[in-house]
Amino acid sequence: MSDYTNAEHPIAIIQALGKKWKGLTRKQIAASSSVPKGGTLKRVLEELEQSGFITAYRPFGKAKKGQLYRLTDEYSLFYLQFMQQKRLSGEGAWHRLSQTAAFKSWSGYAFENICLKHIREIKHALGVAGVYTEASTYYHQGEGEKRGVQIDLLIDRNDHVINLFEIKFYNAPFSLTKAEAKALREKVALFQSYTQTKKQVFLSLITTFGLLPNAHNLGLMHQELTLEDLFIP
Repeated sequence: MSDYTNAEHPIAIIQALGKKWKGLTRKQIAASSSVPKGGTLKRVLEELEQSGFITAYRPFGKAKKGQLYRLTDEYSLFYLQFMQQKRLSGEGAWHRLSQTAAFKSWSGYAFENICLKHIREIKHALGVAGVYTEASTYYHQGEGEKRGVQIDLLIDRNDHVINLFEIKFYNAPFSLTKAEAKALREKVALFQSYTQTKKQVFLSLITTFGLLPNAHNLGLMHQELTLEDLFIP
């Protein structure tokens, strides 16, 4: 990582992104971190991205200037969530921590970041390694009676297909409930309605240990990937 003229700037940006896991735009980062807009902000963001601390993602259908920045450095995420405030200490602290809602939420976000860092392997598992694709995210804010929708990863393929990914971290095979299956079908329908895409939309699942077959997921998932698919040779 290069020497910063002002170490407070990268630290402020990392802390701001650590509070907004879905990511922030450059404008939002400037407002949240008090880092001066313009050249200073641009330079620090570029240095943090080149150093692997943050990753920029372009939301589906948005121009490059609308891209989101996410904190993706594993140690920084863990430090800000659990070590900075010294939440737990002493014997058995790790076990107690692993049972908290905060830890489960962090685990899910950390798994999302791992998936986002392994797009090449995901494409290989889908069987589209040779197809030109663009990976992005999608967020549509709800308004009035219109529901919002958030998709943490989608792969827009040049063969007229879009894969929408549902990413689930569990310490055992995942079992989809009736309510969850309904919500996923609605998510696909909302994405198609809001984007007016003409491409086929396939719902794909990435879990740590796979999906347990039941009546609720029958015919729902086009493809199912596991943690092992992210680390193929």
